[in-house]
Amino acid sequence: MVVDFLANPRIGEYDLSALNGIRGGGAAMPEAVAKKLKALTGLDYVEGYGMSETMAATHINPPHRPKPQCLGIPVFGVDARVLDPVTLQEVPQGETGEVVVHAPQVMQGYWRNPKATADAFIELDGRRFLRTGDLARVDEDGYFFMTDRLKRMINASGFKVWPAEVEALLYGHPAIHEVCVIGARDDKRGETVKAVVVLKPEHRGRASEQDIVEWARAHMAVYKCPRLVTFVDQLPKSGTGKILWRALQERQAEADARVHQP
Repeated sequence: MVVDFLANPRIGEYDLSALNGIRGGGAAMPEAVAKKLKALTGLDYVEGYGMSETMAATHINPPHRPKPQCLGIPVFGVDARVLDPVTLQEVPQGETGEVVVHAPQVMQGYWRNPKATADAFIELDGRRFLRTGDLARVDEDGYFFMTDRLKRMINASGFKVWPAEVEALLYGHPAIHEVCVIGARDDKRGETVKAVVVLKPEHRGRASEQDIVEWARAHMAVYKCPRLVTFVDQLPKSGTGKILWRALQERQAEADARVHQP
C-alpha cells in the first residue's frame, strides 16, 4: 500500500499534515521505499510481525525507537527465540535461524489436521512453541530482523540466496515499482535467481531486462544477482495485498518441468 501511495502522480497535491504515524507488517519495508516515505511525510515506517497462526502481532517496533527493516521486539507475554532449523538449538546472537514463539495468542492447532499441528510445534523448557518457518536474527538490543521464509531459499551453486534481501535491494532501482524474486531451474547452478518486475509507468518500454541485470550486478554480490528478469503488468496478490510469491514460484516450477521433461 505504501508503494502504491508513493506512486500516486498527484501525491504532491494532498495535505498530509494530519498524518502522524504509519505502521504495518506482512513484509519487510524496503529501505528505498522507507526513505521516500520519510522524505515526503517526515515519518518513520514502524514495522511489526505476526502470523495467521498467532492471530495477533508477536513483535512490534517501539514507536519512539523503531529500527528499519526490522520486526521489532517481542510484545508483552511473548517468548520468542531463534533456533537452528535442523538441530532446534538456539543460535548465538546475530546468527540466522528459525523464529519460534510461545504466547497466549498462538493457535491451539490446525482444524482437523493433527499431523500439520504436530509438525508445527516443538517443546522447549516445558513450553509449547510454534515453528513460524520464518528466518531471522536478533541484534544486541533484542530486535528481530527477518531474513526470509525458510522455504523461499534459493540454492545457486551452493550459495544461499534469500529472495527478500534481493527484493529489498531491487526496490532501489528507479524504474521498479514492484518486484518478486523466485528461483528458476538452471542446468549449471542448480537454481538461479529470477526477478519478476512491474515497472513504473514512465519507464515501460524504456527500461530493459538487461538494464535491471546490470544494475543489480553493481549493487549486490554477484551470486545474488538476478540472471533472469521478466516484466509483468501486475503481480498476483492476496486479498490483503501481499504478493503471492508461492503462486509465481509454482508457475516457474511448472514451466521448468515442461522444458526439462524427457
